[in-house]
This record gives sequence, C-alpha cells and structure tokens, in this order.
Amino acid sequence: MIMSPIEMEAATRLDPSARSSGTAQPVSDWRQPRWSEIPRCFSVRQVALADACTVGERRTIRPADVVLAEVLRLGQHRRLQLASGRYRALEVGDLFLAAAGCRYAVDQFEGRGEIRAGEPCALLAGGGVVGVLEARHTAMNPPTDVRIHGVVEDAAGRRLTLARYAKSATGERPHRVIAVVGSGMNAGKTSAAAALVRGLQRSGLRVGAIKATGTGSFGDLQAYEDAGANWVGDFGLTGMASTYRQPVDRLVASLEVLLALAGEAGCEAAVVELADGLLQPETEALLNDPRIRRSLDGLLYAACDPLSALGGLELLDRSGWRAIAVTGLVTRAPLAVRELQAVHRIDVWSREELSDPALANRLLVPMDLAENDH
Repeated sequence: MIMSPIEMEAATRLDPSARSSGTAQPVSDWRQPRWSEIPRCFSVRQVALADACTVGERRTIRPADVVLAEVLRLGQHRRLQLASGRYRALEVGDLFLAAAGCRYAVDQFEGRGEIRAGEPCALLAGGGVVGVLEARHTAMNPPTDVRIHGVVEDAAGRRLTLARYAKSATGERPHRVIAVVGSGMNAGKTSAAAALVRGLQRSGLRVGAIKATGTGSFGDLQAYEDAGANWVGDFGLTGMASTYRQPVDRLVASLEVLLALAGEAGCEAAVVELADGLLQPETEALLNDPRIRRSLDGLLYAACDPLSALGGLELLDRSGWRAIAVTGLVTRAPLAVRELQAVHRIDVWSREELSDPALANRLLVPMDLAENDH
C-alpha cells in the first residue's frame, strides 16, 4: 500500500521504535473509567456525564461522536481547553473526553473526523477535536498524537454524540443581525466582531454574539463575553464539533437556532462571525444561500492588507453582497488604508471605531446591503 506523506509521517511518529521512553502505555481500566476524574474538553461541554457508562470499540468513529482519548506523544497542542473555560496542560498518558471532528485551518491543520479502526489519530484542535491528520502548515509542529480507546456509550450501549445534546429554539431572531466575514484565518474577524459587540452594547442594546462556523474553541466566545455580549453561542450548542464538511442545510438550520436562542435571551441585536475566509467551502456556500441572505442585515469584511481587501470585495460583489465596510488587520496600518481607499470608496473601520456606540447605531438603520434576495 502506498502511503501519502502525511500518513508516512503519522506512521513514523506512532512507531514504537521511534517513540521516546516517555510514551504512554495502555491504561488498564479505560473501559469503565471514573468519569468525574477525566478532563472534559470544551467541545463536549454539553454532554451529560450521567449518561456515560462504558467505552465501546467501534469499527468507525463518526464526526461528533464523544470519545475517550489518551495522549501518546506531545506535539503542537500541549494544552486542552476544558469545558470549565480554563486550560489544562497535557502529559503523555493523560486521558480526556473529546469529540471526533474535522478541521479546516489553513494556518494549522486539516483533518477528518471519520476515523476507521487502527488509523493514527491526532488532536486537531485544542478545544478537544480529534481526527485523522490530512495536511499541516509547514510552520506547525506535528500534532499531538492520541489513541482513541472508543466511543462513550450509555447504559443501553448507544453511542453518545453531540447531536444528542443539541439545543432547539423557535423564538424570533434579534431585530438586527450583522455578520463578520474575512479573507482568511487571522484577518481580524474576531477582534472586529468583539468590537462591534462592545459598540452595540454601549449604545444600550442587549447583544448576542454567535460563532456560526469553525472548530470548537472557547477563545472567540470568551472574547465576545469580555466585550459585553449578553448571550454567546456557537455551533457546538447545535450538536457539531466542527462545521467543516457539514451540509449547508445543517449549517443554515444551526444558525437559525442560534439566532432564535439569542432572541429568546432578549437580545435586540446579534453579531455573527463566519470562520476562515471567503474561499472556505462552507463560508462560500452559506454566503450564496438565499436563507442566509434573509437572516443577515449586513456584513463587515475583515482583511489583512489592501490586496486581500480588494479581492474579497470583488468576490462578495460576484455573490451579490455589498459589504458595509472593511475592517480587520488592514486598519492597523494607515498607509495600507490609504492604498485601499485610493482605489475603492468603501469605508474602513478600525476596532476603536466599531466600539463607538455612535457608529454602531448607524448599523441599526435599514440599508440595502445585498443586491439580490434581500
């Protein structure tokens, strides 16, 4: 059998002869562990430990299955994000509860959440998403290797999945919903979203903040909370560890539930962040879906530099969207802003400007932001 470079790398890392003497040995009591003593990752924060009974060996583990993982060898991720909202340092031999899931991170890892028996597995994200590595950025260390002991099951032998604990809601969405999209990872989307939350909250509104797509992590939600959001939520509440490779219908339904939950919490406005960039498959599909157009009242575009700003604005225009303004890392360089505005008349707003309640209130005035289906 011919292996890909990634598979060869994983096999080498997992070869016992290549491991250090600190590599973990199999634990003897993993089938019926003391659940309260095992760290629970952020990705499985919704799971009720009272339902956990045994660990069952499955030929195939599916995305959103709750699994018992053991650290074999430390790599890029040396800390876990726990359900409690804090970090925990990892050591070889540690057990933890995580979720199988895909990962799409241009600057880090790509991986799949469907795991076949015997496949080498990795911690794809610090929020507790495990899967099979498919690609990694050359600046990243190899991932932390894990052994999946099996899927957590209830007393009846049914696998625990995140979907089992998904929330539902039928309330009205907030009156005003503004999305933040970007040119890619690390373009400044979360900082812009948090700044807008702060500005809307300072204007006297109850504000919800939603991470609609991405991979389970508490960092963005904590940024929204720090900015003063009255309610925060992400796709984990609707039963997903990651939105990569999920059908667009499910992603639309998830956002509708999250907006309804924000509405039920009394939020009058909501800020929605879409992960990664405009070329990411799910982001592209969502922005071209008429249902999303009806759910959003406007869109801010975060970019790293003038050229990525221009390219993204052109892509949005092709999809029928007219961005309200450009924001993100490009706003940190006055010269970059001048370059952009020399060739495009669009507004450019920094984090400080988005935090201004006067500017935030301008976004509450109805305007024609999308050319089609709006």
